[in-house]
Amino acid sequence: MSSSYRNRIQEFNVALKEEKINLQALRELCFSGIPFEGGIRALCWKILLNYLPLEQALWGSFLKKQRELYTQFLKEMIIQPGIAKANLGLSREDVTLEDHPLNPNPESRWNNYFKDNEVLLQIDKDVRRLYPDMAFFQRPTEYPCLLILDPQNEYETLRRRVEQTTLKAQTVDRNRSGVTNCIEARTTCSEPSVYTCVQSQVSSPGKAQNLYPSNEYEVLPNGCEAHWEVVERILFIYAKLNPGIAYVQGMNEIVGPIYYTFATDPNSQWKEHAEADTFFCFTNLMSENRDNFIKSLDDSQCGITYKMESVFSTLKERDMELYLKLQEQNIKPQYFTFRWLTLLLSQEFLLPDVIRIWDTLFSDKDRFDFLILVCCAMLILIRDQLLAGDFTVNMRLLQDYPISDVHTILRKAKELQDGA
Repeated sequence: MSSSYRNRIQEFNVALKEEKINLQALRELCFSGIPFEGGIRALCWKILLNYLPLEQALWGSFLKKQRELYTQFLKEMIIQPGIAKANLGLSREDVTLEDHPLNPNPESRWNNYFKDNEVLLQIDKDVRRLYPDMAFFQRPTEYPCLLILDPQNEYETLRRRVEQTTLKAQTVDRNRSGVTNCIEARTTCSEPSVYTCVQSQVSSPGKAQNLYPSNEYEVLPNGCEAHWEVVERILFIYAKLNPGIAYVQGMNEIVGPIYYTFATDPNSQWKEHAEADTFFCFTNLMSENRDNFIKSLDDSQCGITYKMESVFSTLKERDMELYLKLQEQNIKPQYFTFRWLTLLLSQEFLLPDVIRIWDTLFSDKDRFDFLILVCCAMLILIRDQLLAGDFTVNMRLLQDYPISDVHTILRKAKELQDGA
């Protein structure tokens, strides 16, 4: 470790020990990257994502309250209604006429349970392939959720719920055709697909796919759960608490890096609560980013279409020649920037590089405006290839971005910001 890096760590330590965090000073420090050592990055993200209050004296009581609240969410939302350990032969006195699987009342707990299963199956499919080029998410967590895994409690794991639902659905599926698994397939008929379904929507062609197929996962012993199961639980709770948006494919790619950062925190006191802390940080981030996932808002000023067009309007101001070339080839921003913007570039780079980009994004008070500058920088940095390429070559470049040095990209984005 160089002396300059040690000095940088010391700067962070000083900033994070203040009785009241100077948010502006911390943002300036974080913009150039946050050290992992000592759990500095995880702590800074919790502050930058407006989770931890700036007054350190409040942290203890605040965290206790939030983590107890998350435990309550688990109790209320991950419980199979009316079952009460039926598989263990316990009493079924809790099942009433009003709370029965065949009750047609749309407000019944069973009806809600079956609707939840549809969302859960989509989440399960997505989280199982989260960062397939890494083993981390398939490994067991050091801190499994004892509330759910304890056989004395009347809660089931989501993994078991998915297995049971899938088995029951197999016969039905064999008799159906033409069913899509995409929650929000956003397409247009007059153009090539603007928003495409499943892997093409959320996955970069350059990324490894299906290295860990779900049927090849190592079976973990009782009492253990993999990291992807924790991510699944976070997304399921979020969907339950936010029925207006629920779960949309791609959210798994946003929660993944946050959870990874918190679950690898070298400070065990923080790491133990990675699930709850990730949930609240993800919720805060989605409160700023959720409009990108709501189809009805696509064409509004806060929707994804406006943001995609902002990338091209910014490019037009900074590099007219490149802008005209893309216009001439009818390469529209929605063909590639939809994934860049909605997933915060999480599918364009390897996870360590995504985390480095997010250090800068989170530290900027106008983080999503800066994201547009990052996207514009990515285009300008490959302008020579784009100017020389035809439509097919250029689409391949944009959908499988060739530059891996994110520091170069961030420097260019900062230049664009300073020159605005």
